[in-house]
Amino acid sequence: MKKEKLYSPVSGYLGLFIVLILIIIPVLGMIFMKMFLLAIILAFGMFCLGGFVIVNPNESSVLVLFGTYKGTIKKNGFFWVNPFFTRKKISLRARNLDSDPIKVNDKVGNPIMIGVVLVWKVENTYKAAFEVDDYCHFVDIQSEAAVRKLGGHYPYDNFDDEQAEITLRSGGEEVNHVLEKELSERLEIAGIHVIEARIAYLAYASEIAGAMLRRQQATAIVAARYKIVEGAVSMVEMALEQLSEKELIELDEDQKAVMVSNLMVVLCSDKDASPVINTGTLHQ
Repeated sequence: MKKEKLYSPVSGYLGLFIVLILIIIPVLGMIFMKMFLLAIILAFGMFCLGGFVIVNPNESSVLVLFGTYKGTIKKNGFFWVNPFFTRKKISLRARNLDSDPIKVNDKVGNPIMIGVVLVWKVENTYKAAFEVDDYCHFVDIQSEAAVRKLGGHYPYDNFDDEQAEITLRSGGEEVNHVLEKELSERLEIAGIHVIEARIAYLAYASEIAGAMLRRQQATAIVAARYKIVEGAVSMVEMALEQLSEKELIELDEDQKAVMVSNLMVVLCSDKDASPVINTGTLHQ
């Protein structure tokens, strides 16, 4: 595979001075000395005007002569090159790709929406110019392909795959690193350097979003109830131990069962309890 090579052009100011001489002297000779053969030199000078090229900062100009790659100008400035050169400007600036969210299936088959932000720039102008038809379009297509592959490797979360240590939702930097590596490998053929790649949008697809939200809410409720019951049991146990140690009251097994039941209702209820005052004895 042919590699990029730098081309050292002639200063444009020196070239402009020479071209002006090739134009002015024949014009003066034809006007004052009637030397019309100087028209050949004049034509050559006019032809040389087509060799001037301006390269702005963070831009490059790829030079091709009759189908042969001659090099790339990466220095910014005003230059003169062979007028027969075909020139193609390629920007070396960093660019952003904020892709629209696309629908993919995660590892367990759930439809999800993923959008990414990609920061990239051209590093090898030869590959960008000649290895692919349109390197900008190539970045768009390969980015979508990388996102689809990433979605198929990880579950959205670990509800359906409890063994999964890495998920798209909680993977964070590790998932972004895998995405960046995948994009770097895919875009290397076009001479593209991936500066950064991150998941910018992640959600369940609309057809299952409602069901998944209810499942997440149910899971959160179950987890909260578990903590409430765990705490209530500890408090009931502590209450019985304190009563027994301090010998404040003697309770038989039926009375302990009633007390435990009442305390559990009070502690686990999601509403304030309404106490009923017993004005008789404990057995009434």
